[in-house]
Amino acid sequence: MKSLSFDTTNALCGALFMALGGFFIYQSLDLELGTAFKMGPGYFPLLLAGVLSLLGLVILIQSARVEGEPLGPIAWRGMLFILPAPIFFGLTVRGLGFVPSLFFTALIACFASQRMKPVTAIILSIALTIFSVAVFSYALGLPFERFGPWVRL
Repeated sequence: MKSLSFDTTNALCGALFMALGGFFIYQSLDLELGTAFKMGPGYFPLLLAGVLSLLGLVILIQSARVEGEPLGPIAWRGMLFILPAPIFFGLTVRGLGFVPSLFFTALIACFASQRMKPVTAIILSIALTIFSVAVFSYALGLPFERFGPWVRL
């Protein structure tokens, strides 16, 4: 007879997703929903919360079918570079502008990997910045300053 295997990490993750989704579903019900063609302020949060809850349910069900692998060591280097990167962007985007803030944010995040070489990180950051400016500034026409008051002469 086959014993039931259980992945506690995925089960906890699925339960957390379902709990967060349920919380946001409950919160979005206070807002006007509207219709699919004329969305109210609660429509999109309700939709995202429903997707999050369904994803949590799938993960929870799958955790009962698959035996989990043991967790490896914590990637401290990744946390020290990835977590501050969006904070840096948020704190500097108004002063530096979109282009320099995005470049330095990408550069900070690149060094989360021990295998990243400085030249590769700079090239990757430049490419990401050019792509993001092309998409968000030119293609979508979002109104933001490319270069902020801190870098203007």
